[in-house]
Amino acid sequence: MSRSAPRAAGEVGETHRFPEQAQFVSLRVSEVSALLVRPPEPRAMLAFAHGAGAGIEHPFMSDMAQRLAGRGVASFRYHFPYMEARALSGRRRPPDRPAVLVETVRAAVAKAAALADGLPLLAGGKSMGGRMTSTAASGAPLPGVRGLVFFGFPLHAPGRPERAAERAAHLSGVTVPMLFLQGTRDALARWDLIEPTCASLGPLATLHRLEGADHSFRVLKRSARTNEDVAEEMAAHVAAWADRRGPED
Repeated sequence: MSRSAPRAAGEVGETHRFPEQAQFVSLRVSEVSALLVRPPEPRAMLAFAHGAGAGIEHPFMSDMAQRLAGRGVASFRYHFPYMEARALSGRRRPPDRPAVLVETVRAAVAKAAALADGLPLLAGGKSMGGRMTSTAASGAPLPGVRGLVFFGFPLHAPGRPERAAERAAHLSGVTVPMLFLQGTRDALARWDLIEPTCASLGPLATLHRLEGADHSFRVLKRSARTNEDVAEEMAAHVAAWADRRGPED
């Protein structure tokens, strides 16, 4: 993302109506861009990481931030260093090393906590962003975070379901509640693998089934519902789940 003014409200459909405030996250060797969306009377704050291939201004990220804000959930979405470099240079770059990704998650969560001003704090992200958040949380609890939200947890690479157990192993080290929003057509998390994975985590894991949705949360045209329906379902479920994340968790 460039250092210019944030995108104007209204550019990502009718739900995009809350202002996006430009922010930055300081890392040991760099600084990355972030965007804060805070409704007038928020009930929770989500530190929201992007997926491997698209940054914080991707339509999914912008649209979901707006839908969440409409339900009282503020969000702080942030770049990983490789995506910041890509946004500034226009050249594609591979994801950073896991240690750098985890450091970024921790720094961004700390910044989100400061901006939350006492709101219940959640952390998570789309695909890789969610997995890096859970990786960070499994190493040591993320201070103040009461739950993790995964928008399509990438349990395995496409066509590589044999890697699922390895990808999921760290989840047993997470000590806060986790919400998995998963499509039944997700090529990165076969349903017959994500379902037992979540079951193995016991009461800390909640698996929400998005019927007919793929990894990008799109449904087939012949489906009885639309992509909009899926997005609304996710936002409503996250907001309801956030309301239950109190000090007792």
